[in-house]
Amino acid sequence: MPEWTWNYDTATGTYKSHTISSKLREQAVVESVFADFVRPEPGFGRKKGETITIMRFDALSIPTSAALTETERIPIDTMTQTSVGITVYEYGRGVAFTHISQLLSKFDPEDRIQKALTEQMRKSLDRLYATAMKTVYLKYIPTSLTGGSFDEDGTASTSAASNITVAHLAAIRDAFADTYIVPPYENGDYIGLISTKGLRGIKNDPTFETWKQYLREGDVLHNSEVGKIESIRCIEVKDTTNLANNKGTGSVLGEAVIFGDDFCVMAEVETPEVRAQVNMGQDFGRVHAAAWYGVLGAGLSWSATATAGKVKGAHITSS
Repeated sequence: MPEWTWNYDTATGTYKSHTISSKLREQAVVESVFADFVRPEPGFGRKKGETITIMRFDALSIPTSAALTETERIPIDTMTQTSVGITVYEYGRGVAFTHISQLLSKFDPEDRIQKALTEQMRKSLDRLYATAMKTVYLKYIPTSLTGGSFDEDGTASTSAASNITVAHLAAIRDAFADTYIVPPYENGDYIGLISTKGLRGIKNDPTFETWKQYLREGDVLHNSEVGKIESIRCIEVKDTTNLANNKGTGSVLGEAVIFGDDFCVMAEVETPEVRAQVNMGQDFGRVHAAAWYGVLGAGLSWSATATAGKVKGAHITSS
């Protein structure tokens, strides 16, 4: 037998295991989606206060007949003007690290921290926009594989009994066209931001294959887009914090937001960005930090209403 062996005589700890891999692993982060569909409000920025007021004109009522008699004066209608305010707030998070850790570490902590902060900023802002979109007053609840109901007070009062199917998208599209008068987002199409579970309900629908055959090369343009159904461009949302996958009876439903033009707007004073602070002024420069920071706000152009011509989208959800 040897008198000295690696297994039995070598001290444990760093003497045995002292080589660090040259590849640093990082936790995966789900992609953002909502930010792509929030349009910045023009004419707002620094030195303009904390709130931008969006002015809106209601459509004139359509008379039963606009015909006039020879001696009748032209009737005068009243134009109604309303407004909604979007207030900006400061947003940001940071991470501190010591100068000695930067000197001695195999991996520069500043580079990794800035990358992690960039991902955190992206997801935090996506969550902000998702929260704003889900405040839409028009709610749609699937009550069967082919049917559903609309609630117009901002609260779903019925428990969903089914996941989303093609029939539900058809019902929403038709309601947008002839009941709620929702203008398309672009090129005659609406946008559907749909949770992974909600999309699974659509993909499992036997009629989904019929729709897929109408896709042409170049049609899939947006990130995570799976296809167009009933003039709704369906885009997958994997972040279950933004769109839940456990709504309804037996957690059957995955949430979604379907919308048209001028739905959610963003007011921005200072564009969010990652900043590095080499010297925090603590202990003679021995402490550094990096942070992301921005000043902005988000909201619906027509909030707190499900009135036809004003509401610009619908939230598929459950009580």
